[in-house]
Amino acid sequence: MKEPSVLTRCHQYLAHLRGRANARIRAAAGLNTTPPPRCNDPREAYSDVYGVARVVHGDLPSMLVGGLGSLFFQMLHPHAMAGVAQHSRYQDDPLGRLLQTANFIGATTYGSKASAHEAIDRVLGVHHFVHGVADDGQPYDANDPHLLLWVHCAEIYMFLVAHRRFGAVRLSDDQADRYVEEMVPLAHDLGVLDPPHNLAELTAALVSFRPELRLSLDGEEARDFVAHRVVARRTQRFVHRLLVRSSWSLLPPWAADLLGVRTSRLYDRLVIRPGTRLVSTLMRLAVPAARQAARLSPPSTTAI
Repeated sequence: MKEPSVLTRCHQYLAHLRGRANARIRAAAGLNTTPPPRCNDPREAYSDVYGVARVVHGDLPSMLVGGLGSLFFQMLHPHAMAGVAQHSRYQDDPLGRLLQTANFIGATTYGSKASAHEAIDRVLGVHHFVHGVADDGQPYDANDPHLLLWVHCAEIYMFLVAHRRFGAVRLSDDQADRYVEEMVPLAHDLGVLDPPHNLAELTAALVSFRPELRLSLDGEEARDFVAHRVVARRTQRFVHRLLVRSSWSLLPPWAADLLGVRTSRLYDRLVIRPGTRLVSTLMRLAVPAARQAARLSPPSTTAI
């Protein structure tokens, strides 16, 4: 039997190293289980297999920044924060909570209609038990369409702006609008009545929430926990802190002020952005970013 060539052995060794690095990076980010099967059949897939969402959600570094940013942004609504504080064990198992969110995004972005609706039903089932009274004495309910709109807008806004700054590929304005539009069906299935359909509507929806937003005591505790106490190892702590600062720099200035995390523009441009881009590039060596699938034309009947 012919032995593999030196070049083949080198490729095998590099693939082995990439696999180990992939596993370590995913584990450090809390993604310690096998991703759900990917559905590429346009008839069976929940999301558009040729869509922008698969590109945005398929870039791990920018999704980590956007995911952190969405958490910080959502903390500013006292009713959303009350639901998390009163019905969540996020401080006991923060990476487990992150894994649940990642699995949900994976199922609704890359999964079949059946697996996506199964994930959505699980979320709605949990929301059924999340209700109570916030610190302002007002009742809240996780299935309130208004509150769901806030969570939806804060999440997709941060995913989008994080990808536009740190993603592997540049997104045009038209692609950004398309991303927001692609997230509309998921928003409807989760109970949002009138989700935004483009970036301008998304920005306007977030601004409309400003009178309701403030940093509650629960929000302060969550902010400090996510910023400083999620990871323990020194190297991971350094990277985590860099990604946290990157997420703060992406918040609208008024939101960063409410959160108390306004970042110096000069420090952001000279330190945060270059550092995050370097870390992102290193991550992609082990976890390559997804690319937009080409839309194939049907075969010509004249050729047949």
